[in-house]
Order: sequence, then C-alpha cells, then structure tokens
Amino acid sequence: MVAPTSTIDLKASSFKDIPIEIRSKDEVLRCKDNIIAPISSDALNYSFDITPHQNITAIITEKGVIYPPFEDNIKKTCL
Repeated sequence: MVAPTSTIDLKASSFKDIPIEIRSKDEVLRCKDNIIAPISSDALNYSFDITPHQNITAIITEKGVIYPPFEDNIKKTCL
C-alpha cells in the first residue's frame, strides 16, 4: 500500500472510525469535457476504499516503508 503519512489517522481504532468520502458522480460520468455515460445515470464515486489489514504487507510513505506490526511501527514513523 502507498499512502502519505498525512492520511494515517492515529486516533482511529478500527476501519469503522474512518469516514469514506463520496465524490460527485460527474467524475465517473465524464472524462474531461466528454460525457461517457448517459448523464441521467446513477453512479457512486468513492474517494478511496479500505483494504483489510491482512492483505497489506507494508505501507510505503514519504517517511519510509512501514512493516508489521503496524500498530507500533505506524506510531514510530508518524510521530
């Protein structure tokens, strides 16, 4: 996984504490100035998703690579 340390929330105790932003459907229905789907279409545009921790072997940040155990090493890297 690649992420800037500014996106790591040290106060979140689980993924349930992380709000996922839903962006405008217009970003999905258009490409630059071109409409690529019927404008009346519904679309969901999540700004990111949450990867289960067991699927992450390392987190690459601008401060270095963080390896498990993440709970300890994230704090060491981000503080």
